[in-house]
Amino acid sequence: MARTQDEIRQTNVKKILQAAEQLFAEKGYAGASMGEIAQLADLPKSNVHYYFATKKALYQEVLLALLAVWKQDALCFELYDDPRVVLSTYIRAKMNHSRYRAHGSKIWAAEVMQGAPILKERLRDHLYEWTKLKESKIREWIEAGQINPVEPSYLLYMIWASTQHYADFDYQISLLNDDKPLDDLQFEKAVQSVTSVILRGIGLTA
Repeated sequence: MARTQDEIRQTNVKKILQAAEQLFAEKGYAGASMGEIAQLADLPKSNVHYYFATKKALYQEVLLALLAVWKQDALCFELYDDPRVVLSTYIRAKMNHSRYRAHGSKIWAAEVMQGAPILKERLRDHLYEWTKLKESKIREWIEAGQINPVEPSYLLYMIWASTQHYADFDYQISLLNDDKPLDDLQFEKAVQSVTSVILRGIGLTA
């Protein structure tokens, strides 16, 4: 059965975004070219420009797609009320994406460390209010006596830092693990360790 134009578009855009995510992580925004992205995506360069007119537009889309994934990870804040369930679920989701989508996290870190020169305005629009809603949920737990008093923003920063470390510093982790990435058992222990430390720090058991 012939594929529809929409199906072809979705497939091509997915391939382009995956290739761009890898190359932007490996070479940086300035170092990666649209030609190289097209080659890695196994598509003509004209196809890449058809979907993304400029490298900047493609780079922005890579970052916004990653932010969308992280927002999905945080849906547990809306689905559950128990802070133990919410935070355990959130930490595991963040850890899994650090393991299986490390390139994206590295691009995000590089962009933010440079003052978000490409994404600044859109980052403010997409991230600020979303984060404030999560902080509000944490304040509700504090007011209800469900967790120890803590500044909500600092708790979120701690979760982001400890989970995204496994993506941003994956080379260092492998180096210190006898030049091997963490295997499944080691990674599960890492998830449990991060979860336990953070939950116990706010008065919960893992």
